[in-house]
Amino acid sequence: MDSAYDARAIREHSRALGHIPIIDACPRGQQELQTEEKRRKLLGYNFAEDLRYRERTTVERVNARLKDEFGGRSVRVRGNAKVMCHLMFGIVALAADQILRLIT
Repeated sequence: MDSAYDARAIREHSRALGHIPIIDACPRGQQELQTEEKRRKLLGYNFAEDLRYRERTTVERVNARLKDEFGGRSVRVRGNAKVMCHLMFGIVALAADQILRLIT
């Protein structure tokens, strides 16, 4: 059901007709929203958007380091094979740097 129907008048009208309303509760107050957020943290619930954001930011950090620190911004060679080789050397150096950071 749609939570937009969560209104007192609609519930009362439904009960007056002898029906049992099946309407999702729509949290309206700030306190209810905070309580819902606490429940999500307690259960370990993550939105799909949050997971995608974390993945994307990790990839963006790697790309930024490749460009800024390992020569990915200024490629001065021509040809697909040479450009690929240049960037892969940067990736190897980036991976080695990350491994050394992990160890120390």
